[in-house]
Amino acid sequence: MSEILSQSEIDALLSALSTGEIDVEEVKKEEEKSKVRVYDFRRPNKFSKDQTRTLQMIHENFARLTTSYLSASLRNVVQVSVASVDQTTYEEFIRSVPNPTVINLFSLNSEAGQALLEINPNISFAIIDRLLGGPGGTLKEGRPLSEIEQRIIKMVTDKLLLTLNDAWFNVCNLKARTMKLETNPQFLQIVSPNETVAVIVLKVILGDAEGFMNLCIPFISLENLIDNLSAHFWFSQQSTEKEAPNQQYVEAGLKRTPLPVSVELGKANVSVKDMLELQVGDVITLEKATSEHLAVYVKEKLKFLGSPGLIKNKLAIQITETIEGEEWDNE
Repeated sequence: MSEILSQSEIDALLSALSTGEIDVEEVKKEEEKSKVRVYDFRRPNKFSKDQTRTLQMIHENFARLTTSYLSASLRNVVQVSVASVDQTTYEEFIRSVPNPTVINLFSLNSEAGQALLEINPNISFAIIDRLLGGPGGTLKEGRPLSEIEQRIIKMVTDKLLLTLNDAWFNVCNLKARTMKLETNPQFLQIVSPNETVAVIVLKVILGDAEGFMNLCIPFISLENLIDNLSAHFWFSQQSTEKEAPNQQYVEAGLKRTPLPVSVELGKANVSVKDMLELQVGDVITLEKATSEHLAVYVKEKLKFLGSPGLIKNKLAIQITETIEGEEWDNE
């Protein structure tokens, strides 16, 4: 048991500290030396530091690819970054997940086992709202997804798994595929509660919405691949040949992004009296002459000039000039 100091001894100690007889920094160093790290033998660390660093690098690549995919699909700026990579028990992970939420149970490949991709409600509802034409808002109160919402979010998670396959390319030929979509984490028991799992936390910012995506990968699911989870193996497998397909994947996604294009026929000033008296058949004279080219807008920004015409009984515009401007280029 530690010795209890008397009041006089305490006063003497404080006096020595104030006069400099005892160095405060030396006391701190002694405290640091005396600290002992507690090791829980019931929960040994199965992932080494090197393997954890490799998981960090793999999923930093996954975060970059996910950023590109979501930004292109949602037509909004999305930021995805790795917040942490840690190991815990499966039971503790399930307890940390909100209920209800969105959890995608997926298989890694024929040799490996199963894993989970969880998307917090803040992000899942923002993604669904954005895909349905909304601003990307979130719900104030949590609720389970409807059947339609589950189908929409499943299409997103299926694409995310394809992106995950690309991120793991330098380690193994991952073939992650959806097995089940669940909203209650308590219904998913893929391993025993005390099994060690790697948890990769990804921070997601989508407009005003902010939340997390969590990847939970049990150690037993990666046991056959554990030798590949080393920094040496990772860097030895990296090559410029892999960068080109990734770039093509991102470019292909961006090229498929639809952009609103509109053509302005002209403008006219009409009095309120004339506006109220307008009837079917009335003609409004525009300020633009028939010989003038029409303005073509992309996302409400002037980008081209063109001449109107017809193609197979449909109105069309032929681009005659490109407008280059600082306002467009800086977007």
